[in-house]
Amino acid sequence: MAGKKKEEKKKAGKPDTARIKPEPVREEDLKERQKRVREIIRLLRRKYPGAKTALNFRTPFELLVATILAAQCTDERVNRVTSGLFEKYPAVEAFARADQKELENDIRSTGFFRNKARNIINLARTLVNEYGGRVPDSMEELVKLPGVARKTANIVLSSAFRKAEGIAVDTHVRRLSGRLGLSRQTQPERIERDLMAIVPREDWLDFNYLLVDHGRKVCQARKPLCSQCVIKHLCPSYEHFARKASGG
Repeated sequence: MAGKKKEEKKKAGKPDTARIKPEPVREEDLKERQKRVREIIRLLRRKYPGAKTALNFRTPFELLVATILAAQCTDERVNRVTSGLFEKYPAVEAFARADQKELENDIRSTGFFRNKARNIINLARTLVNEYGGRVPDSMEELVKLPGVARKTANIVLSSAFRKAEGIAVDTHVRRLSGRLGLSRQTQPERIERDLMAIVPREDWLDFNYLLVDHGRKVCQARKPLCSQCVIKHLCPSYEHFARKASGG
């Protein structure tokens, strides 16, 4: 009975990406996407040579906390909050001892502050009690932590440990993957599997940050600036947005 409940909890919790099969794609279509995404990466690297996470951090734990706070919140606001937060709570042990109501007030402006505060405190306690206060450097261990799903784990692994075990799919990557015809999926874990099948592994570390920079500066959600886009000739959505911009 206990085993059944544990299995049901697992199914209801974080998705097991390893069990999600990528969308069937014809071999010629897969090769076309692989070729096109390599050129997209080449051009975006030239456009955004310093692409990296916009979150400020000094340690893997600080990045973990900042990434949790960044859910449904801008990186700019998170950086304003964490500049004082990491002074008040200088180490994982300090967060483990934090009063939840007080921490809620400290992070209120990031939104969803009750859930975030609870997750951060439980995360810190788990790290202290089970990991000696250190952030694990594997996807398998990271996704076991409270409040940590694959997107957060991928960001921490790539930026704090320079390890590539997947590709973080946030709102920018989700939007651009669809517009660029790299994935027809809508669920982040399924988009990630599609991207992992076409993006060279050596580019997994920076792929998220390249798309995020491009999504913020050019391929914006409401009104993409297609005329300024360096990859418009590689984008199957370009003609649609160009006609829309011209009133056609």
